[in-house]
Amino acid sequence: MEDPKLTVGEKARIAGLIARMCKRHVASPNAHQADLERRVNRILDGAREREIKAQR
Repeated sequence: MEDPKLTVGEKARIAGLIARMCKRHVASPNAHQADLERRVNRILDGAREREIKAQR
């Protein structure tokens, strides 16, 4: 599935979450990151829904 166009706010939120993922990985390579991955996926899902609504 193709990634949707992201707004500036969505890009900033995802960048912040990725920074937290990196910080966790540096602290412990086996750190649990599924919660942050779910949040990123939720942002991407919202962007996809927004694009679908805009096409209507």
